[in-house]
Order: sequence, then structure tokens, then C-alpha cells
Amino acid sequence: MTWVILTGRQNDLDQTATPHKIITSRDYLAHPALFRGQRPKIINLSNSYAYQSRGYYASLLASSRGHRVIPSVETMIDLSGRKLYENALPELEQALNRCRRTLGGALPASVSVFFGIGPSQAWDRFARLLFDWFRAPALEVAIKDGEWAQIRRIGFLPLARMKAEQKARFVACLDTYTSRQWRDTKARAPARYSFATLIDPQEELPPSTVGSLRHWARVAGRMGVEVEPITRRDLAKLANYDALFIRETTAISNHTYRFARRAQQEGMPVIDDPLSMIRCTNKVYLNELMLHNGVPVPPTVMITGPGDLEAAADRLGFPVVLKIPDSAFSRGVKKAENMAELKALATRWLEESDLLIAQKFLPTAFDWRIGVLGGEPLFSVQYLMAKKHWQIVNHERRGRPDEGGFRSFTLKQTPAEVVDIAVRAARCIGNGLYGVDIKEAPDGIHVIEVNDNPNLDHGCEDAGEKDEVWVRLTQWFIDRLERQGR
Repeated sequence: MTWVILTGRQNDLDQTATPHKIITSRDYLAHPALFRGQRPKIINLSNSYAYQSRGYYASLLASSRGHRVIPSVETMIDLSGRKLYENALPELEQALNRCRRTLGGALPASVSVFFGIGPSQAWDRFARLLFDWFRAPALEVAIKDGEWAQIRRIGFLPLARMKAEQKARFVACLDTYTSRQWRDTKARAPARYSFATLIDPQEELPPSTVGSLRHWARVAGRMGVEVEPITRRDLAKLANYDALFIRETTAISNHTYRFARRAQQEGMPVIDDPLSMIRCTNKVYLNELMLHNGVPVPPTVMITGPGDLEAAADRLGFPVVLKIPDSAFSRGVKKAENMAELKALATRWLEESDLLIAQKFLPTAFDWRIGVLGGEPLFSVQYLMAKKHWQIVNHERRGRPDEGGFRSFTLKQTPAEVVDIAVRAARCIGNGLYGVDIKEAPDGIHVIEVNDNPNLDHGCEDAGEKDEVWVRLTQWFIDRLERQGR
């Protein structure tokens, strides 16, 4: 791994202080061919990160050259004004006050944090959290001490402003940061790219298990890609990776959408992309989109108020399936056996959503799930209905949700019409990874849903096509990075 350190002036950092190459930001900007064919990690220690300054352009162009850099331009902008970073303050101040209790006394007027390392072990929690939020080499935090300590300001600390003891500590922290061994040293292809995988270790029904993601990491490692899990706390770290694979249940209203948007802003290939999230998470939109594109869906009636219920019952009959537009994992999807149940359910749900959709009930023993990646079929599996239930997941049982079993198939074993309709449905959404749910009913094939965040587990969805699933997933990201010239 090549580390390159950019300084504002040639003498800002002694060449003997680090084994890594030191050049000025001016030289880095003036010679775009430097490090061509390499993927160095850049530590930008310019004396100013102001908008359109030399330090600003150094990080901006590092990104365009495919070099990973800290701080990123986004971090520079985030720290340019308190209004831009105030959403981080509650969590940081909570950690600061825990630190205050550990220190057992008054806090200093300011503290310097270098590469997520504080001046002593007591500052560790706060320093790591600060680095998670703002991935920068040297930060200075101004503190207003009191019964509840507050952060007055967070800013960059340039080398030129460091005192002698601070600079000595900075050099030690630089050495610690650049010498960390994050991966094992087993022989493998040199990593060309680093992919982040967003997970929630506490999620009850994650789209991929940790074991499955470890399997992917082994496959990707043979292709020169390192895979690293991140969590919702790591938004500030995102720009240090080349691509993002979201393996939490997505929602427009939570952090998964913010991660997707941030990745898109950084020019990173991302699954799930923000537009796919918007399109797939709303069943009203999906139904309209499928109808517009001639993709078969169950007979459907939109419910805008109690007055639509009679028409829905007349057209669809009973039992009828009622859905909240934005729901996942069979939540927000209920079956009404008669008009009384339909009215009671609709009345309750219309308090949460202005629109509901009612669909004809199509009883089947299983749903097809066809994975589609980049507009081409990826895997095929049948999800069986939960025991004594009409859905693949029964959330009405006490304790853990009850899931039905599965049967995996190769794509060649899958009915061609099922695969064809799934691909047509997915292409209406975009060019990412989708799971298309299909029912085979007596009156034909119907698309029930297109999922932007489909399950992908080793031994289930990949059982038919084996590791080809993970190879193609990895290659999807690589192809987009190579088209960007990264």
C-alpha cells in the first residue's frame, strides 16, 4: 500500500519523520501523471482547506484520479460552518461528557485529535467517534466546560499551528494510522478496490447474514477486491471506499437512504441506489409502473378513503389483500376475509397513509423470487409459505417471525416465462440488483413486487448458480469503476 502525504510547504513536515513520500499540494496538482497506474492513499495536510484553495483542489482532484484521500472535499465542506455539522453534536457531546466523567475533572478549553486518537486513553471513545464523523488527519475541538460540557467549535488543525509537543504526537499518530494491518496476510490477489457493506448487526431479518457476506468477501478477494462491513455510524468513512453494497432493510426515511445518496454524490457504484429505493419501496408506484409497461400484476384497486372499499370488494371479491404502500418483509400486508375486516383494517391504516392498495388474493404454495442484476437474471428460488399461513413470513406469531422454507433452482430449470417477466419488471426500475416476486396462478403469471433490497444468502439464493452469483455481483461493481477510470 502506498501512502502519500501532501503538505502546504516543503518544510511543514520533516522528511525523516515518516517513511512515506511527502510532496507539496502544489506539486501534486501540477503533475496529474504522478502515481499513474497506482492507487495511493493520500493524506492531505495542506494549511488551508477553504473552498477553492490549493488544499481543497488537492482532495477534489485526488478523487478524480482514483486516489483515496483524507480529508475528502465533503468533510471540508461539512466543517466549514457550525450549521453544517450541528447534527453530529448531540452524539459527540454525549461521548465528550462520558470522557469528562472518566477524566474526573474539568475539561480543557480545547482538545486535538489526530487520526481518531486523543491525547490519552480517556479520550479514546470521543476521538474515535469524532473521526467516524469527520475523517480528517488533525482536528481541534473547542470546549465549553460546565455541568454538561458543550462543543463550541470543530475545526481543522494545520501543521503550521501545531505546537512542538502537538507535532510530535501528530507524527506518532500518523505512524500508528499508516501502519495498521486491517486484513490478514494470507496470500491472495492484491486488492484493487475496497467495497463497503452496510449492515446492522442487530437486525432480526437482514437481507444477508454476516456469514453470507464473509463468503462474498472470500470470492471477491480472489478478484482483487476487499470487502469491509460498516454500520450506520460510519457515514463519514464512506468516501474512503470505492463502492457500497447496502445489506440492511432499506427505507427512504432512515439512514440507508442517506448512505445511498452520499455514495451517489461521491460517484461510487451503489446497490441499492437512491432512485431504486424510491421506486421499489412504494407499492402504489410499482403497480402503476408495471401496468404502464405491460408487466402482468394482480387486479388492483387504489384506496384513497372509505368510499373506495365497496368498489374494491365488488371488483376483487373476498378474501382481499390490503397493503400499505411502503412496507417490507410482509409487514403492512394483511388479508381481509369480509367487508367488516376490510373496513376495520382500512380505517386503521388510512390514519398512517393517504393511500392504500387492495389486490386480488392469489393463493399459492410458494412465490418465485428471481434475482436480476444489471438487467439480466442472476438467481432463482421458490419461497414457500410459512406454516399454516398465506405469506412467506408470518409476523403474527409470538416471538421471532416464522419463515417458510425455500427451494433453489438453476436459471435453466426455471420456467422461461417466469424469468422473462421478472427481467422485464426489473428493467422498469433500473440497472441494479432486484428481487422480483412472482406468483403462478391458474389465470397466469403475476408480478407481486420488485424488491430493491432482495435477500442474498449463501446456501439459499446462490444454491442454484453457486458462486457465479457472487462473482457477477463483484464484477458489476468492478465494471462501473473501470468505466469511471478508477
